[in-house]
Amino acid sequence: MLDHSPAPSSVSPRPAPAPEADVSDAVARIARAHAPAVRPAPPRHRLLALLGPAFVAAVAYVDPGNVAANITAGARYGYSLVWVLVLANTMAVLIQYQSAKLGIVTGRSLPEVLGGRLGRRSRLAFWAQAELVAAATDLAEVIGGAIALHLLFGLPLLTGGCLIGAVSMLLLALQERRSQRTFEGVVVGLLVVVTIGFVGGLVVAPPDWSATAAGLIPRLRDSGGLLVAASMLGATVMPHAIYLHSSLVRDHHDEVGEGHASRTADDGPGDSTVPAGPAVPVRPDGITGPAVPAGPRAGDGRARTARLIRATRVDVVWALAVAGAVNIALLLLAASALSGAEGTDTIEGAHAAITASLGPAVGVIFAVGLLASGLASTSVGAYAGSEIMAGLLHVRVPLLLRRAVTLVPALVIIGVGAEPTWALVLSQVVLSFGIPLAIVPLMRATGSEALMGRWRDGAPLRWTARASAALIIALNVALVWLTLTGRA
Repeated sequence: MLDHSPAPSSVSPRPAPAPEADVSDAVARIARAHAPAVRPAPPRHRLLALLGPAFVAAVAYVDPGNVAANITAGARYGYSLVWVLVLANTMAVLIQYQSAKLGIVTGRSLPEVLGGRLGRRSRLAFWAQAELVAAATDLAEVIGGAIALHLLFGLPLLTGGCLIGAVSMLLLALQERRSQRTFEGVVVGLLVVVTIGFVGGLVVAPPDWSATAAGLIPRLRDSGGLLVAASMLGATVMPHAIYLHSSLVRDHHDEVGEGHASRTADDGPGDSTVPAGPAVPVRPDGITGPAVPAGPRAGDGRARTARLIRATRVDVVWALAVAGAVNIALLLLAASALSGAEGTDTIEGAHAAITASLGPAVGVIFAVGLLASGLASTSVGAYAGSEIMAGLLHVRVPLLLRRAVTLVPALVIIGVGAEPTWALVLSQVVLSFGIPLAIVPLMRATGSEALMGRWRDGAPLRWTARASAALIIALNVALVWLTLTGRA
């Protein structure tokens, strides 16, 4: 009888299907094995990506008003007021660093912080004075640029003012339609031109370096020297640069992918942490697998914030060092080539004296630097005014429209035939009233533990800032009083 049972097979039975997780792990291993090696950027490249905002803010420190003040100081008092510029630049570094740190830690600009704390009437009043300060800034920059075009091409001041306004609108269009990084690049390029234009004269007329060193010792020759020192110190810290810097760092670091992450993960008051939320099956390489908590951790956020603050220190020191070098170069140029010359209390007179003393080529370089200063400064001023309005009134006006509106007062003053130097002096007086209203709230904000948490200013920084603010305010009060009493 035949046996119909199946014969034993020599083939081993088929294994059971592998778990899906094992397959995913295998795919992940293969993907990692064949993935291209990604090398992190060198530290210097990562640092360079974080620099830039302070260089835009530094443009305010080399505007046409500073040019006139420093040329006058060097021509009248030689090298004896070098210490004033060194002191002023040191205080500017401190204040701009505080403004930048506020923007990094809170993710808000100084106007936004004030807008969240003030009542409606207070916000409107604060906005009104800030807008007046912005208008005064525009006046000085447009007039300075118009004077530069007059010196270079003989254009009437009104025509030159219109051209400066038009070019500044083109610069602002770069920021509005492209990116802040593009705008920063153009402004930094103009700052380079300003530096070359104003420092280049020292090659032709090198200063007396021993007298320069002696000028670092604080002293005043007479009451006139006090007035000049007050104008130099009092007009150094520009309110619009304080308001704007906190906004620039926020937008810049968001654009390079740092700011949002640090604010998401960190910087409520103190050492607050961010809940990780439920575990989700996301792996760092993008492959589904074992659960990994999503979202940044508080420690990572604190590390990012610390990195941004360190980069900001470098940014501010470098940028203000450039601005300080330009201002000191202007004073040294005037001291070496224009000492005792008449008519150097106006920009036109200073240009004529430089041309007569050092030659037409140096005069042209000086005028080109003045033109770049006016273009860069008026663009930055309009940008600052937009951020002030957005922070205090929560109204965002297109930059180009705002530039067109704020250009009108400057053109009207030029058009009615006002003497340019008088208009510059008047604008500095208006700015003097606005400086305390920017410095004091900034110090209170960065010294607040409730707002800044672990990043609050330490005691040495707070007291140094207070002393600097008191000196700046006192000198501005003296400048205003001397101007209004006719002693300026």
